[in-house]
Amino acid sequence: MTMEKTAQARETVPAGLAPIGFLLVVSGPSGVGKGTLVDRLLAARPGCVLSISATTRPRRPHEVEGIQYFFLARPEFERRRGAGLFLEWAEVHGHLYGTPRAWVEEHLERGLVVVLEVDVQGGASVRRADRSAVSVFVAPPSVERLRERLQGRGTDGAEVVEQRLRNAPGEMEKMREYDYVVLNDDLDRAAARLVAIHDAERSRVSRLKPA
Repeated sequence: MTMEKTAQARETVPAGLAPIGFLLVVSGPSGVGKGTLVDRLLAARPGCVLSISATTRPRRPHEVEGIQYFFLARPEFERRRGAGLFLEWAEVHGHLYGTPRAWVEEHLERGLVVVLEVDVQGGASVRRADRSAVSVFVAPPSVERLRERLQGRGTDGAEVVEQRLRNAPGEMEKMREYDYVVLNDDLDRAAARLVAIHDAERSRVSRLKPA
């Protein structure tokens, strides 16, 4: 699958050239719809691949090891963190999250766009680690709409939902640190905006090299 994606990525650039992979960071408050928008992008652009994070958060019933996350016990996560094996890491709502460095570097070498769906702490860490990363902040139309989404997905208890909502204003303040903002007021429009950002960044001459 990865080699097929590599070939598809190369078909999008002029003959004699090859694409240079880059990181596309998608962040925003919990419940804003980052995952759905990223799924739309991955379906629309085969040259993209979703980075799989490691986490100490308990696995939810629908989640599969190595698909949504790599689930680690906290001591093992801390061991890998100490060994420098994460591109970035953050503690969010009491759980640790990190992006495996080797996995990302392997896919960038193949000219792919590695999409990182991370919280604002993770987004800041990625930007510090890789200044060439493209960052997109997904914003909700309102806090009330954010509350509806958090409650509607039914994955967290009332106390967790309230904690996420309390964190949202501070997360929104980080929006100006990003390259782009996508308002998720309508799913189709927001997905089209994210795809357009990807296409513009993929078309930069600076991201092409001799084949």
